[in-house]
Amino acid sequence: MSEQKRLQAQDFKLKDNYTWQELLDIFYFLRSEQGCPWDQKQTHQSIRSNMIEEAYEAVEAIDEQDPAKLKDELGDVLLQVIFHAQISAEDQEFEMQDVINNLAQKLIRRHTHIFAEDSAKTEQDALNTWQKNKIKEKGQKTIADSLEDVPKSFPALSKAYKVQKKAAKVGFDWDNAEDTIAKIFEELNEVKQAKQTSDLNLELEAGDLLFAVVNYLRHLQIDPEIALNRATEKFQNRFRILEQMIKQDSLKIENLNLVELDKYWEYAKLEEQDASR
Repeated sequence: MSEQKRLQAQDFKLKDNYTWQELLDIFYFLRSEQGCPWDQKQTHQSIRSNMIEEAYEAVEAIDEQDPAKLKDELGDVLLQVIFHAQISAEDQEFEMQDVINNLAQKLIRRHTHIFAEDSAKTEQDALNTWQKNKIKEKGQKTIADSLEDVPKSFPALSKAYKVQKKAAKVGFDWDNAEDTIAKIFEELNEVKQAKQTSDLNLELEAGDLLFAVVNYLRHLQIDPEIALNRATEKFQNRFRILEQMIKQDSLKIENLNLVELDKYWEYAKLEEQDASR
């Protein structure tokens, strides 16, 4: 730390290659009294949403199969790790080296089929071993403990997906995807009934419906969070095309009825399909 404190702004230059320590030095300096006013003021709480945002942007780069973008977004994810580690170091809780040590130890402890007495011939065997060791480390004595281990801050679809996967590991699951379809219609009918009777449980019934849909998608090996994001982006793109078409026809979108808008929507779908060929 003493060497870092003697660093000055002029010590940092743009160049092609940096070491891990140089990266940490740059960020340490930004948090120092000589550094950036914004970086200096941040806390774990003030930047906690950034971790989620940067992770989603990295996933987007993966979906787009854009290596240059992924490289940049992974750097932003790493920045969040360094940021939180530096804040904790200043509070004398832990340092970046402790994060590295903890991760290395975890990898060895949980890969007992590689570094200890367990064996794993298949991908599923390896995953089962990881989960067994994870449960042991966390002191989880019941399946309910495992289900409640899903972070409360998870997006709702991701949380439902992860909880269902954990329950499925002990056999609490439908045999196949088709079995879950009946459950979707059952929950849909309960939503309709709750709506007709002005039932105060309408929100809860709606949640059960979404939970059933997540279950179906899980059986299809589809991540509902990613699927819904893609559907939303598709809607945004089509709506932009629809709006452009209406403008080209010298019309105003707010003056059109639903039937007219639906025709433009179908035109937008066709144009989107043509563009993707």
